[in-house]
Amino acid sequence: MKTGIFGGIIVLLIAVGFLAYNSLFVVSQTDQALVLQFGEHKRTVRTPGLNFKLPFVQNVVFLDKRILDLDSPVQEVIASDQKRLVVDAFARYRIADPLRFYQSIGTVTVANSRLATVLNASLRRVLGNATFEDVVRDERPNLMSQINTEVNREAEKFGISVVDVRIRRADLPEANSQAIYDRMQTERQQEAAEIRARGAEAAQRIRAKSDRDVAVVIAEANQQSEEIRGVGDATRADVFAAAYGRDPEFFAFYRSMLAYEKSLGGDTRLVMSPDSPFFRYFVNPVGPGAPASPQRPAQ
Repeated sequence: MKTGIFGGIIVLLIAVGFLAYNSLFVVSQTDQALVLQFGEHKRTVRTPGLNFKLPFVQNVVFLDKRILDLDSPVQEVIASDQKRLVVDAFARYRIADPLRFYQSIGTVTVANSRLATVLNASLRRVLGNATFEDVVRDERPNLMSQINTEVNREAEKFGISVVDVRIRRADLPEANSQAIYDRMQTERQQEAAEIRARGAEAAQRIRAKSDRDVAVVIAEANQQSEEIRGVGDATRADVFAAAYGRDPEFFAFYRSMLAYEKSLGGDTRLVMSPDSPFFRYFVNPVGPGAPASPQRPAQ
């Protein structure tokens, strides 16, 4: 009797547990759920927590509500100036309408494939109307905004909201990049040679001007020195003339002393007559006009 009652309780507990397992479901923080009854949508659960559904009749489909990644494959795009670009872009999106997403796409894998097609088409359309300079430098933020708007408009049909679209890299193909690099290098070398030539010309012009200025300064200095020397010589001649006018005899004596000093110094030898006027002050120290001093008798 007791065994039958105990067995019945176990069976009842198992039935209750099985019923609860098929009636309760938990929505996590990162998910949102669709409650379907025979494929028909009954309600959408966005709030995390424990929820209830009809067992065996209703089923639950969980969808991610976080921001999802979409990496577009690298592709070549021809810009409006006929330059080929290698474009690497990515997008970030979230499931905004779970029911529409489930009805139109179903899974994230299919969503990535469909959204990648839309993104690639938008990249070709928007970048194809822009120049190379606009893509890589001038209008890049505006172009990404246009792509984001177009992709978002198409993604709304799938219940998807595109958060952001970014161009990770937009560059020329390797062969074109090398050719452009070589051309830029040649242009820079030509520009450097031209700058060096202008610098050498300016240096030569400055050097010539400096040499001319130096020659002018030296000539002016020589002229001034000659003028000063001339004034000095004239002053000197005036001084000598004034001195000669005061005492001609002393002036003659002074000039003779200077001549003796210059001619008789060192190893100079003179062959002259003792009666020469050059030696007149040796014969009479007081001058040729004065009486000679008496000779002392020999001892």
